[in-house]
Formats: sequence, structure tokens, C-alpha cells
Amino acid sequence: MSIAKEFREFAMRGNVIDLAVGVVIGGAFGKIVSSLVGDVVMPVLGKAVGGVSFNELGTSLGAGADGADVVLKWGAFLQTIFDFLLIALALFVAIKAINRLKREPAPAEAPPPPRSEVLLEEIRDALRKG
Repeated sequence: MSIAKEFREFAMRGNVIDLAVGVVIGGAFGKIVSSLVGDVVMPVLGKAVGGVSFNELGTSLGAGADGADVVLKWGAFLQTIFDFLLIALALFVAIKAINRLKREPAPAEAPPPPRSEVLLEEIRDALRKG
């Protein structure tokens, strides 16, 4: 089997295509959530705690070897944590909903046996007794 044929079979499997679609949609979803956090949630949260912009929060560690100020940007780190938490929450809710939709319905009760089978069982039981 040639390498090209093996690769084509591998690439055309449903799992690989599903994974590729998931990665693309996940990337777009991540951008949406980052925008929600950066442009909606954090400004409101910053206003609520006294007009603070979280992107600008940081601690100066002094000058670096090149003379530029070295800043520990813990505000941007907090924003990234909020991004992660919102993405994780959204994925949890989505997966929970998908799993609920995938659940198999409860198995139906077995239909009653045919009348002839019931009669045969009664005859068998009667023969055992007497």
C-alpha cells in the first residue's frame, strides 16, 4: 500500500475531519469569548472596583539590561484567567447538553410472550405437578 493511499484513507476517516472542524470552531469560539471578557466583562468589572483597567494593572520590577522598564502584568494575567474560566464553563454546558441529547431512550419493556408459548408453559408446569 502506498504512502499516499494510506494517508488518504487516514485523512478521510470521520474522526480526523471531525477533529479539524472542532479545532477551527474552537479557535473562533476562543476569539469570541476573549472579546466578551476583554470588551464586556472586564470593563464592567473594572468600573465596579473603581474605574480600573485590568490590562494596565502591573508591577514595575525596575529597569532591564537594555534600560527598558520590566513590568509584571498581573492584570492581563487575570483577564486570561477569566477567559479560561468562561471558555471552560461554556464547553461544560455545551458538552452536558450534547450528552443529554445523546442519551439512549430507556429500553422498552419486552412484549408479552405469544399465547401459544404461555399455554405450553402452563402445560409444562401442570405435567411437573402431577
